[in-house]
Amino acid sequence: MKYLRNNILLLLILAGFIAGCSGGSKTQSASVVSAKESSGKLLIEKPQLTFGFIKLTDMAPLAIAKELGYFEDEGLYVTIEAQSNWKNVLDRVIDGQLDGSHMLAGQPIAAGAGFGRQADLVTPFSMDLNGNGITVSNEVWTKMKPNVASDEDGKPIHPIKADALAPVVKEYKTAGRPFKMGMVFPVSTHNYEIRYWLGAAGIHPGLYTADNIQGQVDADVLLSVTPPPQMPATLEAGTIYGYCVGEPWNQQAVFKGIGVPVTTNYDIWKNNPEKVFVMTKKFVETYPNTAVAVTKALIRAAKWLDTPGNRPKAVGILSMPAYVGADSVVIANSMTGTFEFEKGDKRSMPDFNVFYRYDATFPFYSDGIWFLTQMRRWGQIPESKPEEWYHQTIKEIYRPDIWKQAAKKLVEEGYLSKEELPETDGYKDPTTDFIDGKMYDGKDPVGYINSFSIGYKDETL
Repeated sequence: MKYLRNNILLLLILAGFIAGCSGGSKTQSASVVSAKESSGKLLIEKPQLTFGFIKLTDMAPLAIAKELGYFEDEGLYVTIEAQSNWKNVLDRVIDGQLDGSHMLAGQPIAAGAGFGRQADLVTPFSMDLNGNGITVSNEVWTKMKPNVASDEDGKPIHPIKADALAPVVKEYKTAGRPFKMGMVFPVSTHNYEIRYWLGAAGIHPGLYTADNIQGQVDADVLLSVTPPPQMPATLEAGTIYGYCVGEPWNQQAVFKGIGVPVTTNYDIWKNNPEKVFVMTKKFVETYPNTAVAVTKALIRAAKWLDTPGNRPKAVGILSMPAYVGADSVVIANSMTGTFEFEKGDKRSMPDFNVFYRYDATFPFYSDGIWFLTQMRRWGQIPESKPEEWYHQTIKEIYRPDIWKQAAKKLVEEGYLSKEELPETDGYKDPTTDFIDGKMYDGKDPVGYINSFSIGYKDETL
């Protein structure tokens, strides 16, 4: 190992010498700096990296870390590649074709809990809070609107609960029209959020069984998978009547005049975790310094994104074809602190996209456990589990220890202050910040599961 490190060091120094003779580049000089143990920088075991993402605005920390040179500052040569769908993202990380990726929070959790393809995946970094919406077709909104209270100006009062949708679902069923809605993946935050929103109003979103892997048993609303960029077109074609997705695909429906967002996940669960950055357990064990360095760059990017005045520049970066590639006007609708519901009804929503505030980057165990409770509630985890199983399972996947190493170095380098580091045992305080006001305590997952009227229950083991 010492021989290997010395060789790597010599190669990097040689690269820096060549760069100096030719004028040099930020990437090359950053690599030399990162190799100097005496400077306090990490010795990077794998500087050449390829990361994946889906074209959504919450991939922003990856784009910013690359475009502003934060990866380069750590001695990392990073290529970022758009992926076609979430299954492809998962498979390519597991198979080693990607070194890491922007991923649904539920994906590494499901892989570790035994639902779908199984693998040892970890996340040291939570990419954002909030950022999703539920959109319905114009026809459905016309039928919902009379059930929604209005203010003195005639505008709908938010949050809009699914109670307003219940009569519409019943009408469609009576007419022999199954009510179909889209979400992006079986273990996506969107699936659990739309299920929570529907279930809170007594609308059954269906259960998963061994024979029904679509999760449509006893369903009043039939949920199916649609890749995020295809949501607006699928809605416009009438294949689905609504969907839950991240941005910019709710605002795209408004922009095209084909649908109306009726609620956001901020209203379903205030400051809920959304995407995570995922690597394999093997990767972080083989290249521990590299994993810490990646996390450092992403934390810096998240902080930059939540620094006042930076969002317009972020919108310009995200609108580039290499990243989200949507019209900058559409991206700005949500990324700059506003959100448009009905066309012309643009409202201030400063917390619609949160990347750093409220300890957004920290991988809290309680956030991950919430997803486990929903997997069990809807039958993706088919059997009752003892309380300790939830805690043990998430601690294999969520890795705050890596985050803390990265943050400690950022404090030493002056990029963070000690006050910005959360004092926590990994669990957030109990909260009732849900659309139905129900209490969630991450330290009592079984009690939480059993508190719902719709869904499976955990036996007390």
